[in-house]
Amino acid sequence: MGEWTVRTDNRGFTLIELLIVVVIIGILVSIVVPKFANGKERAMVSAMRSDLHNLVTAQEAYYTNGLTYYNGPVPDPSFSYNVSENVTVTLVNVTASGWGATATHGGSSRTCAVYVGTGGPIGPATLEGAPACTP
Repeated sequence: MGEWTVRTDNRGFTLIELLIVVVIIGILVSIVVPKFANGKERAMVSAMRSDLHNLVTAQEAYYTNGLTYYNGPVPDPSFSYNVSENVTVTLVNVTASGWGATATHGGSSRTCAVYVGTGGPIGPATLEGAPACTP
């Protein structure tokens, strides 16, 4: 059978080399983690903006059919518009010539708004038909 041999060369990593690698990994993690931590907030804001943009389209379709804007609870079976999960949309200042709406998300402290015609401006929306959110 084979013989057992003992290696006499002590090749390996020194403590300093290992510490340098750990420090480099720590620096890389400290750069990457904040970028991903902000992703959830951006996704919530994106959902609110998207819902308000879809509301503009739904309101215009509703107006085309009845020459009046929808003024009721959201969501409602008579109004072909649905919101994303955890997003609350509230209609405000609804008149025959315009409307406004705000959107909030259960996991975010930010709010978004949009208005059309005489329904605004309502902060943070300053341009008609363009959803905007608080910073």
